[in-house]
Amino acid sequence: MKKTALIMAGGRGERFWPRSRQNKPKQFLSLTDDGKTMLQLTVDRILPLVDIGDIFVVTNRGYRELVRDQLPELPEENILCEPVGKNTAPCIGLGAVHIAKKYQDAIMIVLPSDHLVKHASLFLNTLSDACEVAEQGNNLVTLGIAPNCPETGYGYIKFRSEKILGRAFAVERFVEKPDRETAKAYLASEQYLWNSGMFIWKISTILENLSDYLPEIYAGLCRIGESIGTPVEKQVLESEFQAFKAESIDYGVMEKAKNIYILSGAFGWDDVGSWLAVSRIKRSNELGNVVDGNVITVDTKNTTIQGSGKLIAAVGLENMIVVDSEDALLICEKDHAGDIKKVIEGLKSCNRTEYL
Repeated sequence: MKKTALIMAGGRGERFWPRSRQNKPKQFLSLTDDGKTMLQLTVDRILPLVDIGDIFVVTNRGYRELVRDQLPELPEENILCEPVGKNTAPCIGLGAVHIAKKYQDAIMIVLPSDHLVKHASLFLNTLSDACEVAEQGNNLVTLGIAPNCPETGYGYIKFRSEKILGRAFAVERFVEKPDRETAKAYLASEQYLWNSGMFIWKISTILENLSDYLPEIYAGLCRIGESIGTPVEKQVLESEFQAFKAESIDYGVMEKAKNIYILSGAFGWDDVGSWLAVSRIKRSNELGNVVDGNVITVDTKNTTIQGSGKLIAAVGLENMIVVDSEDALLICEKDHAGDIKKVIEGLKSCNRTEYL
């Protein structure tokens, strides 16, 4: 069966402020030593499995030109722009009706645009296995990541211990982000995987499930699908998306559906959720520092410093994050990296939109 991919690239990446901004969020930034942006790496990673003409990117209307600039080989009609963000269910549905218009039915691989994978070949092998499971019957397939710590920033998926289809396990339930004690219990049980936000299914299967569990969104998607290629396409897209309720695919479909399977992935996955990830994905020096730009360090350890031109002199720092941009400077203890979103909230409340 034809394999297609849908890359979700509409997020804000607020925990990567001040580099990630509304006009150029995280997925369009380069955070790795090879200089490629996260979106470019996501496309490169999937190319051995999916032709470039069968890769679709759903993004914010304001990011169309960024996608075109970073992916010049992608057909322009494969850049799908949401009039307004309504979470992942309408986003995935929009991609599904466009792919259905082209192929009627196909395998659809859904990927976030802002994750990193260290071992691409292992990732592709896992995806290939997942596609085989998705092609059978009406299976919904997701990839889970074996937890190596009691992480509280991810959702978890509980699976049944017996393998059902090849490498796949049947999913018992999806659970929200836990507190630390609950996460420790999940880790000890060896029955839970991290929810990676990657999904594999047939177009017909996901549309059928959207019809069953989110009928209002499905009806709007059908009207959008019927309008594709007509003079009223933009008008219908605008009106239907404005009417959609914001709904995640996890809550709207995956927590309710049947025939859900999960494959465990061990391919060096990282969701790159905050500046803390930089020390995991970039080379550090002998003192544990990750330094980019015009930087001098003295008695500084385990610190991430991202310069942007001016000289940064760091003296006596430990476990810190320093990020310079053209108009803003972030200085943050690593233990408080999750609080960077509070800076965004403060800027919004003060109407300092020039820094967002």
